[in-house]
Parts: sequence; structure tokens; C-alpha cells
Amino acid sequence: MSRTRLIAARSFALLATGCGVVVEDGTAGVKATLGKFDDRQLGPGWHWYVPGITWVEVWNLKTQELKEQAQVPSSEGLISQLDVSVIYNVPKENIVTVRKTIGTNYRETVLEPYTREAIRNIVSGYPVKALFSDEGRTDIGENILAFLRAKLEPRGVQVQDVLLRDVRLPPSFAQSIEAKLRAEQESFQKEFELAKAKKDAEIEVARAEGVAKSNEIIAASINENYLRYRWIDSLRTNEKTVIYVPTETNLPLLEAGRWNVPPKTD
Repeated sequence: MSRTRLIAARSFALLATGCGVVVEDGTAGVKATLGKFDDRQLGPGWHWYVPGITWVEVWNLKTQELKEQAQVPSSEGLISQLDVSVIYNVPKENIVTVRKTIGTNYRETVLEPYTREAIRNIVSGYPVKALFSDEGRTDIGENILAFLRAKLEPRGVQVQDVLLRDVRLPPSFAQSIEAKLRAEQESFQKEFELAKAKKDAEIEVARAEGVAKSNEIIAASINENYLRYRWIDSLRTNEKTVIYVPTETNLPLLEAGRWNVPPKTD
């Protein structure tokens, strides 16, 4: 049999007895032959292997999320509950190393334990009020991220970010915060009412000053000539007006001659 035919026969036998695996974008393959891992990763595409001799594992290279809930003590000993997300992935160049040294269950073997340790050790060094402030939560997240990177990246797992999704404070502390907020709101309300009362008083004073000024102007404008003019004008416009005019003897003189009194009849 010629060499070409021999190669063709072996290739046909391999195809007939082998299996194929598809490696998609965002994934990579780890191949082992007789228990020995190949140092080269398998890229996207079809890959053939012979069962019993060779096998291929497909690894996810995409960004993944680990959600962790933990009850941790603060520096005062108060227990709070944190919801933490760890954003991570295994780079393509590290998958063979991770497979050799940790295994396919690296998430349960190293990622989750180190995350729990980081949350417990770091949060316990902060007062509980730090969990209530944005600055405190940011600082805690950065410290957890630095801890996980120092522990996991030398082992092939890349930690991209750490997010504190939710913080549930101890009931006693939460109640004290609510009481403080209520007291602050009541204080703001009283300050508002005081400012409003001061403003209303200023308005009343300004109105009274205006009335007093108006009265002063009116009083200053009233004299003997003005009163005589008002008397004459009133006689002209109203025939039934009764007017008492002061005389030299300070006795009133009744002006009623212009009343329309009907004549007497026998």
C-alpha cells in the first residue's frame, strides 16, 4: 500500500472512530492525550479527538459574576448583611494552568472561599456607619478587590471588579438612623416655620408702617380751607345732608333750610 493511501486510510479510520467538538467564540479548549495536557489552547472551530485516548474540555472565557451573601461583624461587633458581586474571568492564556493546578471547579475551590474571607476580614475593620456612607462602601469594595487580586491572579483567575450591591444594617442601628433623620426633618420644619413667622411679622410691620405714613399724610393735608371746601361741596351734592357748622360762640348752627319740607295744609 502506498504512503498516500496509508495516510488516507488512517485519516478515514480516525474520522470513523473519533469525535468532534466545536469551540465557539468566547471560549477555548483544553486538550489532553493519555492524561497529559497540551500547553496550547484550542481556538474557535472544529476539533477532532479519539475517545479513550484524547479528550477536550471547553472553557468559558467571558466575564462572569459571583454573587455572595455574608453576615459580617463591624468593628463594634454589630452584625450586618452584605450582598457582594465579584466580576471575574479566566484569560485564555491561563486556562491550561488553572486546569492543571486547580481544576474545572476553580470557582468553588478558590474563588468563593477567598471572597468570603475577604468580606469577613476587611469589613470587620470598619465601623458600621462606614457601610451607610458611599465613601465607606467604595473603600471597602476597593480593599476587597485588592485582596482578591493578590490571592487569585497568581493562580490564573482574573478579578475585574467588586460591587457591594446591598447592605442591610443591624436593626438597632437602622432604627437609630431613622430616629436621627426624623429629628433632622423636624428641626428643618421648625426652622422653616420660624423663618415664615419672621417674614409674616415683617410684612405686618411694613403694612402698619404704610398705614401710619398714609394717615400722617392725610392728617397733614387737612386744614380749615379744605374742611370749608368739603362742607360747600357736600351742600351742593346732597340736599338732605345735615351739617353742624361751628360758630364764634362754639354753638352748632343747623343747616336744614334746603330740605324739601311739604307745606302745611289746613
